[in-house]
Amino acid sequence: MSQAQLSTAPDFSLPATGGTEVSIAAQRGHFVVLYFYPKDNTPGCTTEGQNFRDAHARFSRLDCRIFGISRDSLKSHENFKAKMSFPFELISDTDEVACKLYDVIKMKNMYGKKVRGIERSTFVIDREGRICREWRGVKVPNHVQEVLEFVKSIA
Repeated sequence: MSQAQLSTAPDFSLPATGGTEVSIAAQRGHFVVLYFYPKDNTPGCTTEGQNFRDAHARFSRLDCRIFGISRDSLKSHENFKAKMSFPFELISDTDEVACKLYDVIKMKNMYGKKVRGIERSTFVIDREGRICREWRGVKVPNHVQEVLEFVKSIA
């Protein structure tokens, strides 16, 4: 756990799938899982999204909303969401507004080249709008189960 524990979650208002706009402030009164991922339709990101999809009903029973967020366009997100049958919205952050607020842009090695990209990260935000847990440099296997167990422990 980092020093962000119980700090106010940075607010933003960004376009999301389903013709919606998502802001953190509007989620007050609910738990929120905000997961940042590098790119639509890539193996790790697809598996992570599918894992959240498969656990969605269990999160919903805990009054927890899930949002995936990346720098992909709304059109890319709509296609990815439809293809994978995600029951939650994907937020488009093409200008890196939320990425900067949550400090998830890192220099990464991609096939021997340095590239700027999203470090896979997940934040759990409580009903009062505070970050109560964060994971950075996430490895996909078992991650969603760990997030679910954490939300259960605070719900």
